[in-house]
Amino acid sequence: MRLDLSELRAHLKRGLEKLYVVHGDELLLTLEASDLIRRACRANEFEERTVLVAESRFDWTQLKDQALAISLFSSKKLVDLRIPGGKPGKAGSDALQNYVQNLPEDVVTLITLPGLDRNTKNAKWFSALEKAGASIEVKKVYKEQLPSWINQRLKLQNQTADRDAVQLLADRVEGNLVSAKQEILKLGLLLPQGHLTLDDVRDAVVDIARFEAFDLGAAILKGDKAVFARTLKGLEREGVAPPLVLWVITEEARVMLRVKYALDSGMDMRSALSEAGAWGLRQKLLPGRVNQISVDTLQEAIIQAADIDKQIKGLIPGNPWEQLLIVGLALIG
Repeated sequence: MRLDLSELRAHLKRGLEKLYVVHGDELLLTLEASDLIRRACRANEFEERTVLVAESRFDWTQLKDQALAISLFSSKKLVDLRIPGGKPGKAGSDALQNYVQNLPEDVVTLITLPGLDRNTKNAKWFSALEKAGASIEVKKVYKEQLPSWINQRLKLQNQTADRDAVQLLADRVEGNLVSAKQEILKLGLLLPQGHLTLDDVRDAVVDIARFEAFDLGAAILKGDKAVFARTLKGLEREGVAPPLVLWVITEEARVMLRVKYALDSGMDMRSALSEAGAWGLRQKLLPGRVNQISVDTLQEAIIQAADIDKQIKGLIPGNPWEQLLIVGLALIG
């Protein structure tokens, strides 16, 4: 069964298939589609999860063995198989075709692949996967499609925008979906729900401040206390909305924590970064940072972030900017 990416959310609300195949070259959208499936599994009590990365010399017997190896603590399991090269080879082709002939009960299998050429899509192993479950192809978003994509993302956070405002945003990000996502998140944090005008969007994302909130994340990853403190002070002086700053700092803590958990589960660094949704600058800087920070520190930062959110909303006393500095410096170490 083939599903369009736009249909995935509604499909998952109706129930889960035993098998999902996500493939495509748009890394951000592939990760998001996979995350939707993982969250749906957790919501349906698939508490145990095994991650397999089928690179060279992968033992394909692990696929069936792990699917059948149910934990004593959970009767439902998610088997998360990644095939980074996109082609499983003769052994993998045979193993996959054999596997889907009798999919295990109480097991959801998620297979992720890069973009596939026509020959690969017509291969017996891939055809067998599509027939056995749901296949989601993540298609590239071209420049002329970007305004429509931006409108869809705004709708998810209960916002709409003038055509000129959307086009301005599309021109700003120049086809980079990661940048587009960040700009759209900014709109959700800085502006209320509802309709946004061209002036709203221009004021929020086009008038680039001297100090950018997203520079804080880079300072944390680089371990640069001076840059972090100076940037944070500049953001406070320029009146940048504290919720945006809090989100940037907390997101770095969450990503690092996901990487730590993935490494503790036995993944290699490359797989852990992919699992955590770390791309771009994070892929380069995170390996060094996660080895210098403890799980306890990261968990404490996230707990403190909840208190800062209450301070921003006026629910508890305190200066949120002072606490943002403390949390950020703790993450740097």
